[in-house]
Amino acid sequence: MEFIPEVVPPGDIQDDSIWFAFHEGRLLMFRDEYGAMIPQAQRFSDLGIAHRQPHYLGRLEGQHCFTVMIEQDADIPQGFYLQDLRKLAMEVDPHLFMLAGRARQIVEWDINHQYCSRCGAPTEPHATDRAKTCPECGYTQYPRISPCIIVLVTRGYEVLLARAPHFPAGMYSTLAGFVEPGETLEMAIHREVFEETGIQVTNLRYLDSQPWPFPHSLMIGFHADYAGGDIQVDGVEIEHADWWAINSLPNVPPPGSISRFLIDQYIEQFNSPRR
Repeated sequence: MEFIPEVVPPGDIQDDSIWFAFHEGRLLMFRDEYGAMIPQAQRFSDLGIAHRQPHYLGRLEGQHCFTVMIEQDADIPQGFYLQDLRKLAMEVDPHLFMLAGRARQIVEWDINHQYCSRCGAPTEPHATDRAKTCPECGYTQYPRISPCIIVLVTRGYEVLLARAPHFPAGMYSTLAGFVEPGETLEMAIHREVFEETGIQVTNLRYLDSQPWPFPHSLMIGFHADYAGGDIQVDGVEIEHADWWAINSLPNVPPPGSISRFLIDQYIEQFNSPRR
């Protein structure tokens, strides 16, 4: 899917646009004979749902896209439902999921930056950029992006997986953590892996990245080899970690997540006849 990001909408939109509408973090959808669908309309007000000011996203395959925050006390019309974005990742094209994540981050950034963080005055939308400007002190605020490393540590036939207390029952995942000020991605990997498991790693290989709108992360994915150490967890941030054979994995994140991508890529690589 080709998506062209833009900020300022054209003034002559006549056809139906795609509307990414959110209520308490969940996406408005409906289901028809083709499956789960995102609403399309010329104006969101045509759906009869109370909402805040829309934001233009750009064009997806030539079709205009907007995002909008539904008012908290709004009634959801019959036939529509609210979907958690994590579940959406398993239902729609990955490009559409990423666009929905972009849409959610923009409306939540808009809600959380109504006032200037420097002087407290009400902010105004920037004329051409995705930004908020302060008419009092001139400060400009852009959407926040938080870089986060995510890494699959491997030891031959085994992979290191861990679970946090908030994970679904029985689920294990790769290690992850936010990059701190002044760190490189590589420094963050060494620090996070050691802090969470007591393990040392080497031979870091970048694989891919994924925007992750919970709330505004950019997940940067790596493979790393085990270099030494014994597993030690703090029991608070990580409640359990262990080595798992690739043919006997626990419950892991679903397809559509970068964690699952890292796991699947390593299994494919390990089982490759060219290895």
